[in-house]
This record gives sequence, structure tokens and C-alpha cells, in this order.
Amino acid sequence: MVSVHVFEGPSAMKKGLRGSVRLVATAVLLGLGTNATAQTFISPPDFSGAPVRGDEPGLAQPLPDATAGEMQAGLIWNLRAALNVAALQCQFSPMLGTVRNYNQLLIHQSAELEDARQKLENYFKRKNGKTGPRSFDLYTTRTYNGFSTLYGQLGFCDTAARIGRASLGMPKGQLHVLASQRLRELRNSLQPAGDMIFAFRPSYIPPFPQLSDPCIDKKGRRIKKC
Repeated sequence: MVSVHVFEGPSAMKKGLRGSVRLVATAVLLGLGTNATAQTFISPPDFSGAPVRGDEPGLAQPLPDATAGEMQAGLIWNLRAALNVAALQCQFSPMLGTVRNYNQLLIHQSAELEDARQKLENYFKRKNGKTGPRSFDLYTTRTYNGFSTLYGQLGFCDTAARIGRASLGMPKGQLHVLASQRLRELRNSLQPAGDMIFAFRPSYIPPFPQLSDPCIDKKGRRIKKC
């Protein structure tokens, strides 16, 4: 039995991230206790991207007039959302370990995740007053929906698995560094891409032999009897 934490809005998280509603899914997790990784691609696509601040176009839901700390909280929240979506959508390949990665992340980085939640909650209260909690719920829902993909699922799941494993190696309180470095990569991975082993083609094309016309003589004149 595997427990997957499922987001139900900030109101469900008041008692801490570990108090989230849990979805219990029955699954046989092959290699759960090992470091083995799935062979999703023979030659994986390159989804890498430059580090981000959080306000780049097409990266995340906008946070107008956010402070540097609030912008950083947004990066963390987007990374958390992406890894949560991966935990739910990528169980077709248990060897990816997306469920394990996410559940361990909630424990390992619980303090920084809770701090990010509080900063975002305060941001929406500052911007929207009494409707702040509702605005935060909408922001989070849209953030989660933004990481849902169909045709790019293989690339997203492979990328989220690698980033999820990397998150467990980050020192406590440094999850924002990983989010800044690799959130663009996660966003890029939502685009459909095939195995790059099929992208390699021979660069040399042999010339076709030149065939002579039997009705043309050596001077290029047409032979009358043809």
C-alpha cells in the first residue's frame, strides 16, 4: 500500500503538510528499496533550461508585486506541485519512484514547504483581503493543472523522477535552489518528445550513379535512329 499526499487547498493544510488528505493506492512497487531507475528512454531528450527567478513568461502563475521571498515561495510551490502531479500520474512505471520521492520530500523539506505555504497565503491575503484564501486555492489549482500533460507524459515523468531524487539530496532549507535551477526543465518536459536515439541519421548520402541516355551521343546530340 502506498500513500500519496493529495492537495486539497490551503485550508486542508492548516495543520501542516503531513496532515494532508491521503489517497491510498494499491500498487506493487518494484525496486522500492533500491536505487534502480527506469529505462524510460534509451537516449533521453534534452529538456534543460536556464535558472529562473519565478516571474519569467510561461513559467508559473503570475504573482504581481510579490517580494523576493514570496517569489521564492512560488518557485518552491511550483516544484512541489509538479512532483505531486508526477506521484499521481507516473505510477505506470513504479521504478521511477515518483510516489516515494514525493512522500520523502514532504518529510525531508517539511519546514521549507510550510514556510512557502505561509508566505503565499500571506501574499494573497495582502493582495485580496478576505478573498485571499480563495485566491490561494485558485492559484494552487491552476498551478497543479499546469503540470498535467498527455502527449508529453513520458518526458515529464522521467524528468520529475530525476528531479524528485535530486530534491532528497538537497540540504534542508535549500529546496528553493533546486526549484530555481530546474523548474524550467520541468516546464520544458511537458512538451511531446520522443527518444533521441531515433533522431540520429547518417549525415552522408551516397551519390546516385549517373545513367547515360542511349539515344544521346557523346556530343549531346540525339541519335536519329532512336
